[in-house]
Amino acid sequence: MGKRGKIALGMIGGGLWGLLLVGGPQWLGFGYIPAPLALPAALLVPGLFLVAVIGFLAQRRFFDDTIIDGEPFAHGSPEEIAQRVLANTVEQLVLALAIWPFVALTLGGAVAISLGLGFTLMRVVFWLGYLISPPLRALGFAGTFYPTLVAAVWSILIWV
Repeated sequence: MGKRGKIALGMIGGGLWGLLLVGGPQWLGFGYIPAPLALPAALLVPGLFLVAVIGFLAQRRFFDDTIIDGEPFAHGSPEEIAQRVLANTVEQLVLALAIWPFVALTLGGAVAISLGLGFTLMRVVFWLGYLISPPLRALGFAGTFYPTLVAAVWSILIWV
């Protein structure tokens, strides 16, 4: 199987992960958690992931004289990869902030919390994928993006 095929498998895995994260709390019968209670919990763990990436980059800059003044990171270095992970994570969190509140109102806060935990796990997979395997990176990306998309569509269908 070629690289695109492996990446496609990662994307399919991310879509299935999305169905599990959105459907799981409902299929398991978790009660309705009000959005104001759930959203802080849903966003806490992704926020802590951001803290970890930002902290990693700050620590690297502080202890390396070649980049302490804000110079660009060397292409392909762990720092440059972490910078890419950080940028993509911020993009994904902006999308989450736009959609998860509606999801929490329509499907319940347990789904939002599930999305937050799943988001963080897949961000770790995304970062590892950047370091060791493009298909793993695809799974990490898709496992972050598709659950938000699945949740949005599912919520709209319930709402309408």
